[in-house]
Amino acid sequence: MVITLLAIMVVFLVLGFPMVIPLILAPLVVVIIFFPNLEPYLMIQQMLNGISEPALLAVPLFIFAADIMSMGLTSKRLLDFVGSFVGHLRGGYAITTAAACTLFGSISGSTQATVVAIGKPMRERLLKIGYKDSTAIAFIINSSDVALLVPPSIGMIIYGLISGTSVGDLFIAGIGPGVLIFLFFAIYAYIHAKLFNIPLADKATWQERFAFTWRAVFPLMFPVIIIGGIYSGFFTPTEAAGISVLYALLLEIVIFRSFSPLKIPKVALSTGLVTSAVFILVAGGQAFAWAIQYARIPQLITETFLGGDPGAIYVLIIVSIFFFIGCMFVDPIVVILILTPIFAPAAQQAGVDPVHLGVVITFQAALGSATPPFGVDIFTASAVFNRSYLDTIRGTPPFIIMMVVVCILLIVFPEISLFLL
Repeated sequence: MVITLLAIMVVFLVLGFPMVIPLILAPLVVVIIFFPNLEPYLMIQQMLNGISEPALLAVPLFIFAADIMSMGLTSKRLLDFVGSFVGHLRGGYAITTAAACTLFGSISGSTQATVVAIGKPMRERLLKIGYKDSTAIAFIINSSDVALLVPPSIGMIIYGLISGTSVGDLFIAGIGPGVLIFLFFAIYAYIHAKLFNIPLADKATWQERFAFTWRAVFPLMFPVIIIGGIYSGFFTPTEAAGISVLYALLLEIVIFRSFSPLKIPKVALSTGLVTSAVFILVAGGQAFAWAIQYARIPQLITETFLGGDPGAIYVLIIVSIFFFIGCMFVDPIVVILILTPIFAPAAQQAGVDPVHLGVVITFQAALGSATPPFGVDIFTASAVFNRSYLDTIRGTPPFIIMMVVVCILLIVFPEISLFLL
């Protein structure tokens, strides 16, 4: 049964079908063949159940807010603000890339939106100062993955929905690991620039810094409003998503006047296309998860890899391996949907805090998104920058190593994610 399930998925993926086809077809075939007593319509019922949770409303709203700001001036003002303070340092433009991606991730919650919004203008600056294109793209891709960790993370919303964990707590817990990754990338940027003798950029005057800071005040208030409102209990994550849309519209249309209200339908259409893809994956993932649970595949996996009485660290290592490998080949949302119901009960039994587990899982989703062969952000960057697959992945190994080191620290020291709770 497991072989049939995997074979169907592998064959259809190799043939080039979209992920949603094998995601729905594989469990449906397994149910028909191995459980003829079950009615196939139950799969449709599970799919509808998967997208009926009110918490999922936050996903299209955050995507809509990110799309609005990607078309406006928010990303440029964040880049100018960060660059004015660190751009003149050794490796300053690369540090600016990492910082701007972290900041924009705290606005959009989407790695792919961050690649587009920050990557396009920042790549030009990195190339102009003397970076190789492969290095510039690697900085952009991997820095953008921090968006999955810092609030409002779409991956954390999906995990919280499946596991029943507080999305607000997950948002807060992602701040520590997100900042730690940025620090690692900033140190690497300095060392890399020193080794390869990357020229220094011009230093901004304090007058210019003040001007750029003033222009970035409103974008910088975005994460403060979202995180502060959730942390204080003033509004829920879903309400925060609605406020993010209102704030984005206020910024770009009223304050910045970066585009006309007549463009809103175009942005909404883009958001609708992305949201529909996400929701189809969520629906298919719910059906897949239900089918494998009915077939007792989770029990088989946990008995094989987590038999006996495993400790918390061992469980987190196994979880990290499975999620990392899964996200190398499949969209992170799908992996979270499928594997979370398998490993969450075992992790809870081993004494792992569900919030910490969610951070570790989301971290692996971020790492896998930028890891060959099929990390989703690799293909996003390849399309956005019109570069070949090999050119896109050439500079990624150092970042993968750094992310693995941070993952080890995260597993050994849960306080990195839990100290703010």
